[in-house]
Amino acid sequence: MIPQHLSDFDYPLPDELIARYPPAHREDSRLLVLDRATGSVHDNTFPEIFSYFNAGDVLVINETRVIPARLQGMRETTGARVEIFLLHKQADRTDTWHALAAPAKKVKRGETIVITDDLSCIVLEELPVGERIVQFKSASGNIESAIEKAGSMPIPPYLNREAEEIDKERYQTVFARINGAVAAPTASLHFTEDLLSKIESKGVHIVKVLLHVGLGTFRPVEVEDIRQHSMHAEYFEVGEDAARAINAAKDRGSKVVAVGTTTARTLESAADEGGMIKAQSGDTSIFIYPPYTFKIVDALITNFHQPKSSLLMMISAFAGYENVMKAYRHAIEKRYRFLSYGDAMLIV
Repeated sequence: MIPQHLSDFDYPLPDELIARYPPAHREDSRLLVLDRATGSVHDNTFPEIFSYFNAGDVLVINETRVIPARLQGMRETTGARVEIFLLHKQADRTDTWHALAAPAKKVKRGETIVITDDLSCIVLEELPVGERIVQFKSASGNIESAIEKAGSMPIPPYLNREAEEIDKERYQTVFARINGAVAAPTASLHFTEDLLSKIESKGVHIVKVLLHVGLGTFRPVEVEDIRQHSMHAEYFEVGEDAARAINAAKDRGSKVVAVGTTTARTLESAADEGGMIKAQSGDTSIFIYPPYTFKIVDALITNFHQPKSSLLMMISAFAGYENVMKAYRHAIEKRYRFLSYGDAMLIV
């Protein structure tokens, strides 16, 4: 069976299994290990993930940093409240952003939105589906700093709560470095610096790539025939050192382990037809769903995803649809925690 209908990727997710907050410590998560060759599953804890690595393997992480993308402001003309949700910067323009506005119908071209005494934006363009191009101004002259101070962390709406102080640290990976994401690469949230050091001590190479998680990752699929779904573009980078390390691993038969679907999308976007990585940067709108043959990724660390999501479609392409559905039924039966702050899955 090749599942290509949205309804194929639906499953009953009990509300009480949605992790509304992170665990007390990053590594305090469970780990479901799925063998894609046999379909077998094994229950473990996340700190034990190091035992699945061998010397020479490559662990690929996404070093994007989540920005406080949710901004509350008011229309300069009426004082009505408006939310500006940042998506990504416009190329080579640090003051101009692609954003979502709510309520969008009241945010018109040419209008100024006042966010703080130091920060405001003017609407340059009106785009479909609530999207806008906005240009920021800061009285202090430092727009990035003003956004950091004014914004709140863009935690997912399914958490059904406002962002809190804990999210500033825990909705960010320990290796986050480059500003630009508006959603966390959540499989990476489980890692601590100590665990990474332990993995590295086994002779595993830790390689960094970049994909700024944006609208393409979290916007829902709304067409029944998933082949008609279009992903929004997201910016990615694979450097020369990363490409060299990954290609060397492929040549010697070592595993390339991707941490998260964002890293997997980055690697597959940078792969050539011969199954090698080319150093490059740019936008990717790759949408991975069954059937798809992965060129680079040998193992994948991921969280448990929402029903009908493009992320669930991607892991079904990687591990096999029936295997994934079976693993999800097992996870629900065993009361695993789901979604961004939930438990993890290792697919080998």
